[in-house]
Amino acid sequence: MPAYNLRACGVLAISPLTFSQRLNKGRIRQTMSQADLLEQDPVFQLKGSMLAITVMELAHNDLERLDRQLSEKVAQAPAFFSNTPLVLALDKLPDGEGELNLAELMAVCRQHGLRTLAIRANRETDISAAEALDLPVLPPSGARERLIELAPAKPPKPAEPEVKPTRIINTPVRGGQQVYAQGGDLIVLAPVSAGAELLADGNIHVYAPMRGRALAGIKGNLSARIFCQQMGAELLSIAGQYKVAEDLRRDPLWGQAVHVSLSGDVLNITRL
Repeated sequence: MPAYNLRACGVLAISPLTFSQRLNKGRIRQTMSQADLLEQDPVFQLKGSMLAITVMELAHNDLERLDRQLSEKVAQAPAFFSNTPLVLALDKLPDGEGELNLAELMAVCRQHGLRTLAIRANRETDISAAEALDLPVLPPSGARERLIELAPAKPPKPAEPEVKPTRIINTPVRGGQQVYAQGGDLIVLAPVSAGAELLADGNIHVYAPMRGRALAGIKGNLSARIFCQQMGAELLSIAGQYKVAEDLRRDPLWGQAVHVSLSGDVLNITRL
């Protein structure tokens, strides 16, 4: 800085000190100068701002009833009562209802998520109680205040099940192959050989001879169905309930067109 440089040159011209002493003295003066500049740098600023603050106007000195009514309001709109800043307006309390316990009132509010920042009061007893709690006291307000209407909390919209297009197979499904229709139905328009496996989250339709395994509703869909043009399956299953070839061969509809559904934990096989 130019001011420092001028002072340093003057010291070097008239001082009998050694060079190192002069240099150290210059450093001390430089440090002091930087400290002076830092001291002048403001640490804070005071600013005005318009903040939306909830005002709870107390109409009666009845803390038990207040507790009950606040509980009902919290049930309607729980998000509103989450560390909400609050001004307690006590200037409308009737004189004939006795002295208010301000500490207990603040505790009731705190229990329901309301954080008291200040009170608005004109009675000496309320003002004295606030001062004892180191709580700011605001003068009665002539400003127009609107009533807050709490809308009931809306239940979350249930997630819609993911529905995928029906999977259609036009070529024969050979032994050892597995075909899965995730999230939907499976339609096979060609023969299904022994050892092949068909799986679907929904229904299974086989418009050809069916000699493999068919498992419908594999994720627990109890209303899934199986449709076979010619039932000769090794296994039929709906939502985990199944019949194997030994059981199916004894059915009078073996080798015919059938419709398979689930009733309780029993597979019902009926003619198409």
